[in-house]
Amino acid sequence: MGEVALKPPASPPRRVLAIWLARLAIDRWRRARPAPDGRLLAGGEGEDAAPVALIRETAHGPRIAAVNAAAAAAGVRAETMLADARAVCPGVVTHPADPAGDLAFLEKMAVWAQRWGPWSAMDPPDGLIVDVTGAAHLFGGERRLLADAETMLNSRGLTARVAIAPTAGAAWALAHHGPPGAILAADDDIAERLAPLPMAALRLDADVLLVLRRLGLKRLGDISGIGRDALSRRFRNRRTPAANPLLRHDQLVGRVPEPLLPVIAEHPAMVQHRLMEPIRHLSLLEIVLGDLAAAMVRELEGRGQGARRLDLACWRVDGEVACRRLELAAASRDPAHICRLFTEKLQDLEAGFGFEMVRLTATWAEPLDLAQCRLGEEKGEQGTSLAACIDRLNTRLGADAVRRPVPHASHLPERAQRWQAPLDPLPASQEEMRFHQRPLKLLDRAETIEVLYATPDGLPRRFRWRGTLHEVARAEGPERIAPEWWREKGGTRLRDYYRIEDGEGRRYWVYRAGLAGDGRGGLPQWFLHGLFA
Repeated sequence: MGEVALKPPASPPRRVLAIWLARLAIDRWRRARPAPDGRLLAGGEGEDAAPVALIRETAHGPRIAAVNAAAAAAGVRAETMLADARAVCPGVVTHPADPAGDLAFLEKMAVWAQRWGPWSAMDPPDGLIVDVTGAAHLFGGERRLLADAETMLNSRGLTARVAIAPTAGAAWALAHHGPPGAILAADDDIAERLAPLPMAALRLDADVLLVLRRLGLKRLGDISGIGRDALSRRFRNRRTPAANPLLRHDQLVGRVPEPLLPVIAEHPAMVQHRLMEPIRHLSLLEIVLGDLAAAMVRELEGRGQGARRLDLACWRVDGEVACRRLELAAASRDPAHICRLFTEKLQDLEAGFGFEMVRLTATWAEPLDLAQCRLGEEKGEQGTSLAACIDRLNTRLGADAVRRPVPHASHLPERAQRWQAPLDPLPASQEEMRFHQRPLKLLDRAETIEVLYATPDGLPRRFRWRGTLHEVARAEGPERIAPEWWREKGGTRLRDYYRIEDGEGRRYWVYRAGLAGDGRGGLPQWFLHGLFA
């Protein structure tokens, strides 16, 4: 009987709806003053002839917080002092602003906006973010979803601009600076489509926008033509997203995830056992842990998730709480694997007079689809996965003892990777580096070899390495790598790399440092830098 592989359906691409309540404060003030017929005034409808401004108190006196259309036409601008506004428009009518009420109203609107998607978040002071992934077909498509959102918001007296994009940053940029009702398709190039938008679409602070404007960077497309290292060095002391244009741009195009706080918190999966009698022995605690792990797996399976971080809390009779944390390299719902790893962490647990309650909480969970094994194959025959191996090594040796290589933005092979913990997020990778073919094993330090070649710039014919002479059967190259001028000395020589194969089929990665007559030293030197499989 042939093997049948059932693959779970691919997850739909993420779609985010951004709602900008462009005049939230004024619209709220107008909602408190209904039309003569008793209905709410829609956004932009029935504007008062008199200019109106909402003011807030500051240390230097009253300041304009928001203005209606009549006041804006008269020259009154937000964030100006009231005295200056009266000089421009003496007849402006003022009312106190209510920022706390605006924020409370925005929170209620975030809950109400879940009619378009199951997850929503506030984007203070006047925005909403709704995850509409897989929900647009309920409204007849994304275009009709946007039309429904505009109609519902306008009927409630709110002036709103809406947009849909694959990321929250892109949706925000289109809602604030794009055409009305903009939609960015999932397969569109985000950076290319948003290149004409102004730099303010990156949600940066005013002082950062001023610096970028002085540097001549006015559009989002201007950032794409600048190297990442240059931007990183220029803004290396700015850690917050609103002050770092490189981080904001990565969030815009989806290279870096953007954490958002949902308006309705999602409670983590949690199971607990209250024991009839306190337990003191580790063997009994392992039995309780096994029951908790099985219950946790059922809870996570119902949510379609897998655990990445688990916290075990044991309440002692004397009131103390003993806690142990377990972090997994990949999302898992394997109770045996969870119990095995926790057992290593319970060896030094002090029971005191005994534990009376044990709780297991999945504080970090990720989506995990169901996977089918091969037909007729038992679970134990699948072997140990890489993630399970990493979990065991982390538990036994400690998190600081396990590292993995990650790519780094450098053309030099010895600087093209760094080491980090397996659970740390991967840095943004450079797609243009992927076409380079690199050996499986790179030597810690390139070793000097003696090479015989027909011409000074020709292919190697024979080389001696570690006392053994190798005849070159095939050679491919060169791949020229220039020194990094911003960190190397002026006399550093360039490298020409070759992939060569000797008569016995062994493949090597060698390079020639310098060229004959380049004025940076004597004759070129040869080095062996790596070994291919």
